[in-house]
Amino acid sequence: MSKARGGATVDQIVKLVEFNARTGHINPGTPLPVRVTVRPDRSFHFEVRTPQTSWLLLNAADAPMGKKGRRKGAARPGHEVAGTVSLKHVYEIAKVKQSELRLSGLSLEGLCKSIIYQARSIGINVVA
Repeated sequence: MSKARGGATVDQIVKLVEFNARTGHINPGTPLPVRVTVRPDRSFHFEVRTPQTSWLLLNAADAPMGKKGRRKGAARPGHEVAGTVSLKHVYEIAKVKQSELRLSGLSLEGLCKSIIYQARSIGINVVA
């Protein structure tokens, strides 16, 4: 976000500093979805979300890189395998996702099941 500040107001710069402070612990290159709400008085609020589950799974499985430098799943899930993750990886991903406000009401077990189903849908095997 630091590259997009040409002609910024003081309030926008303060928000940019706040954004950088909130995301300073994240590894560079990690995609973070951000929800920005702009109010009629031109003030705004942003919510930094966790990386997509598929991105976390593909990195944990050390899946092969695609043409654009991003990891990719299997072209034919169920027939091909893009990588393997352990249940510990699934549990850690579920803990990260549960920290997000919109998913905090879900049980850890339910999140783990959902992550396992998503892993299978992109060609990642889950082992004990």
